[in-house]
Amino acid sequence: MFELIFILVFAATLLVTGITLMSVFGAIALAFLIMALFGMLGIVLKLLPWLLVVLVVIWLMRDKVSSSR
Repeated sequence: MFELIFILVFAATLLVTGITLMSVFGAIALAFLIMALFGMLGIVLKLLPWLLVVLVVIWLMRDKVSSSR
């Protein structure tokens, strides 16, 4: 929700300052891309402990399976 509000305020600010419509669309696209990338990075950092637990379990299970053969 924060990203949507940021993009709407950003576009309104550009329109009020007199920038052309094509520049506004380009700036919105760039802002959307940057916010999406940071959002994905935030999700990865939020899930990092769980990803590490899954990797450790897989590593332990793989070691256990290979030692039983």
